[in-house]
Amino acid sequence: MQNRVLLVEDDVELRELLARYLSNQGFTVREAATGRDGLALALGQHCDIVVLDIMLPDINGLEVLRQLRAETHLPVALLTARGDETDRIVGFEVGADDYIPKPCNPRELVARLQALLRRVAWDQKTEANASRTHGDLRVEPGHRRIYQNDEALDLTATEYEVLQVLLAHAGSVVRKTDLMQWALGRRLEAYDRTLDMHISNLRKKLGNDNPPRIETVRGLGYSYRVPG
Repeated sequence: MQNRVLLVEDDVELRELLARYLSNQGFTVREAATGRDGLALALGQHCDIVVLDIMLPDINGLEVLRQLRAETHLPVALLTARGDETDRIVGFEVGADDYIPKPCNPRELVARLQALLRRVAWDQKTEANASRTHGDLRVEPGHRRIYQNDEALDLTATEYEVLQVLLAHAGSVVRKTDLMQWALGRRLEAYDRTLDMHISNLRKKLGNDNPPRIETVRGLGYSYRVPG
């Protein structure tokens, strides 16, 4: 079965270029030129993953993402202007799973989407009853959910991946290079703050414990501390 990608981009030339490339790589592609059309298609369950441009003619991509996150946990990769760190930071705060700078390399886009979809598919194959408990958190891999005191945490697909890796190694240090590869499916590159932003969001959603339950180990990575 082909993976269905929704491409929300108002630049006709770029959208057609990416759509052709994605189709040639085995994706079923749906296209939208406006935020409202993209939102309707995504909420109508017409896709497995969304590629969302931030600059759209009606409502911008960040607002589309906010509305999507109120209804669905679909994986979303943002298309952002190269070097515009503010958009990336806000995008991750709103709930983006990844970002691709424009002008984007179609091969990189495909690699990023395939990595996101592999992570979703891996957890969906896991038995629903194979839960794990870590203090006040419970991981339900079959449903891709993590509960805190029996309340489901509102996590993006990537936040889920990052947290479940840290929980699987609770009490030990997970190197940033390993966490990037295991949770995001790609190598850590210089000046890439993607992982740091996801960690920051997770700390807020977990309750801003003091000291934080996700601890930064300088020069190495992160460690999850089970509250006791």
